[in-house]
Amino acid sequence: MFFIDTIELDGLGNRHYLAGGAQTAVAVDPPRDFDQVLAAAARRGVRISHVVETHIHNDYVTGGLELARVTGAAYLVPAGARVSFARVPVADGDMVSVDSGLDLRAVATPGHTPHHTSYVLQDNGVAVAAFTGGSLLIGTVGRPDLVEPRLTERLARAQHASAHRLAAELPDETSVLPTHGFGSFCSSAQAEGDATTIGKEKCVNAALTQDVDSFVARLLAELDDVPAYYAHMGPANAGGPAPVDLTPPAVADAAEIADRLAAGEWVVDLRSRIAFAEGHVAGSFNFEADGKIATYLAWMIPWGKPVTLLAESPEQLAAAQRELVRVGIDRPAAAATGSPQEWVAEDGSLASFPRSTFAGLAEHGTDGIVVLDVRRDSERAAGYIEGSVHIPIHQLHKRLGEVPDGTVWVHCAGGMRAGIAASLLDAAGRDVVAVDDGFDAAADAGLTVVTG
Repeated sequence: MFFIDTIELDGLGNRHYLAGGAQTAVAVDPPRDFDQVLAAAARRGVRISHVVETHIHNDYVTGGLELARVTGAAYLVPAGARVSFARVPVADGDMVSVDSGLDLRAVATPGHTPHHTSYVLQDNGVAVAAFTGGSLLIGTVGRPDLVEPRLTERLARAQHASAHRLAAELPDETSVLPTHGFGSFCSSAQAEGDATTIGKEKCVNAALTQDVDSFVARLLAELDDVPAYYAHMGPANAGGPAPVDLTPPAVADAAEIADRLAAGEWVVDLRSRIAFAEGHVAGSFNFEADGKIATYLAWMIPWGKPVTLLAESPEQLAAAQRELVRVGIDRPAAAATGSPQEWVAEDGSLASFPRSTFAGLAEHGTDGIVVLDVRRDSERAAGYIEGSVHIPIHQLHKRLGEVPDGTVWVHCAGGMRAGIAASLLDAAGRDVVAVDDGFDAAADAGLTVVTG
């Protein structure tokens, strides 16, 4: 008998896995904070004998090297990946024994990266699951444009070929277990559904239902923006990430928070966008701990700039730290917990701004105000409010000077990114209203939405 445990990383939109038998197991694509993997192994009563990477990741810092060191496991990395640490290089067709009757076979599946490798779990010689990393995903494939622009079309064609190889070599009932596709920007599209098999993908995945030229043309046309911090993930993973330190940061009092703001550092309030709008430290930015903090904070903050975190509880602070180490933001410069009244000087006052909905915007009218759309280009292409200004959220902090004069009503698709944008505008001294609403409500409210 074998088992496969799926471990979700909701913030980054990824999954990693622990698979094994009665005695030993393999960890697949573990994150930097791998305590969940160790806990899963402890629950199963197994020893982690192997740690494998499907590729050198672009969207998070791996925990594979350190997990292998801690557990004494063999660390398997595709042979074509250039790394500066000792590992077991894996080539196409290599087989390792995970447990009695349970083997792992390496299958070269280039496309997401040139060296990408999938791993087929075989129970007594029968393929039961394929850990496909950033190759064949649920209903889509991993994006091919993260390595080098000159390689993008070649890698897109390789994705098509790799998907067809997996479909040809594996039984229809084989489970497909990808790392990406659940919100990660490493996916060329988001997963439809929660589980899949080779047989299901043959029916629905464009890589398996379209000819290569049609597939490549569509894939390249639909590629979206790449988070800026991705540029730092590959080198960090190839160099061998250091162990994480999740101990609490130094405590900042109101005076230190003020000093850090005055020095131009980033002070990030982790509370909900509703609480932030009601009252916050002037000059601070709002990245909700319950949102995609790792993606958007890492995308927008100048790399290496000190960040101070403000949280309503130690638990919220710890969760945010954990999210951030996964993308290489290792240690906050300082932190504070409690309420915003505790984070401002005695003679200071809290800043605030109003929130509204698309119905509120329609009632107010768009004359004499700025409607700012901070969605991505691909989202705006599907429809936008007539007369609105468009600056994607990940560019806004560098383009604040382009926002026209006047009160700014800022919106996104659901409210989270509008909250971030409103905090940036508020910190810059602009009068702002955060539209906390789903974009589908815009047309229903009577606003003119331009499509086509």
